[in-house]
Amino acid sequence: MITRRWHPAVATALVTGLVLLAVSGRYGYHRDELYFLAAGHHPAFGYPDQPPLVPLLARLFDTGSLVVLRLPSDLMAATVVLLAGLMAERFGARRSGQWFASAATALCGPVLGIGHLLSTATSELLGWVLITYLALRVLQGGDRRLWLLVGLVGGLTFQANTLVGFLLVALAVVRPRDPGPRVAGAIALVIGSPYLLWQAQHDWPQLKVARDIAAGASTSSVPRALFLVFVVLQIGPWLLPVWWTGLRRLLRDQTLRCFAFAFLGLAVVFVLLGGKPYYLGGLVPLLLAAGAQPIVDAPVLIGALPLLPVSDVGPVIAVNPDAGNTIGWPSFADQVSRRASNVVITSNYGEAGALQRYTALHVYSGHNGYGLWEVPPGSTPALLVGICPTFCATSRLVGKIRMPVDNDENGVTLSTCAPLAPWAQPWPQVRHIG
Repeated sequence: MITRRWHPAVATALVTGLVLLAVSGRYGYHRDELYFLAAGHHPAFGYPDQPPLVPLLARLFDTGSLVVLRLPSDLMAATVVLLAGLMAERFGARRSGQWFASAATALCGPVLGIGHLLSTATSELLGWVLITYLALRVLQGGDRRLWLLVGLVGGLTFQANTLVGFLLVALAVVRPRDPGPRVAGAIALVIGSPYLLWQAQHDWPQLKVARDIAAGASTSSVPRALFLVFVVLQIGPWLLPVWWTGLRRLLRDQTLRCFAFAFLGLAVVFVLLGGKPYYLGGLVPLLLAAGAQPIVDAPVLIGALPLLPVSDVGPVIAVNPDAGNTIGWPSFADQVSRRASNVVITSNYGEAGALQRYTALHVYSGHNGYGLWEVPPGSTPALLVGICPTFCATSRLVGKIRMPVDNDENGVTLSTCAPLAPWAQPWPQVRHIG
């Protein structure tokens, strides 16, 4: 009797998914998740700062349960781990090497950190890894029609995160004589065109977001000089020998060195454009699979997943600021509710999303998509959260937010405001993108 053995990466993928599922309800919503939930109730072909796919997922999985909301990301992260093992197999690794590649990917900072949250970056991560897996099969002599599937995956990923365009362009540049990447890019462009048209009709607001990120406005932005340092830190220094070995192996392989050139080229591009270190995360599983000699170290779990008590999480936030953005939203909402009578205007979408999730207040914000959706009625007095009351006839500072950790909301001001004119008049000053 012949029995089929499971691929060794399957077990690692299952464990990864179960671990992420087990901790997905700890701490609380990330500010981006709160924004996605709100954006999902304003369906459109695009938003000032993102394509439509993730808000649609947020609406589909919004049952009131944080665990359910994050289920798509859990599944995506588990799939990335499985694909790493499959790529290692294509590199000739034995079963032990396939398991090591999947285990290293499972313990990779971006996979755990991004896989823990519903995020545009999670879809981007899966899209990049699936594209590299399909491209690897083609370059190793597989069916060239897989380039069509690369284009389909690229287009769907583009509807969640536009960064996949950099990968498709990079593949076309490093293989100039191969029409396959260009065909894939064209297919992806067609699928992504509704979002591009939305951006064009709204004067390309995402470019403003990109400029703000390059200027360091985002929590996870880093100085250009430290970009590569943070790439190593976020992946995990313990994994440096693994993916460095994989990179060197690809450089020595005439057929596959295009992947190494794409990784190095995109590193330069993201440094020049002021991108975030995790932007390269989608190519790391390929490098780990090529190296197939992972070094596993438990501390990555503490840095990427919500395992520590909130009282001890300060050092983790210093390395992984996104951890801080998942803590304290109910407390934030309670502090605002005790000082607000009815209308609240917030400085960012995370605050607005939290108040909509945890209170019955009438919440408005000028940040990104919120700025397009609603304007406060008439000249109704409002409580301003983190906003300088320059357009108020009278205002009074009534308190500051005190969060359980030192995150972006700690110390935010709360001020009452009676506007000088109906809110529709100063609203263009309140609106902002970034």
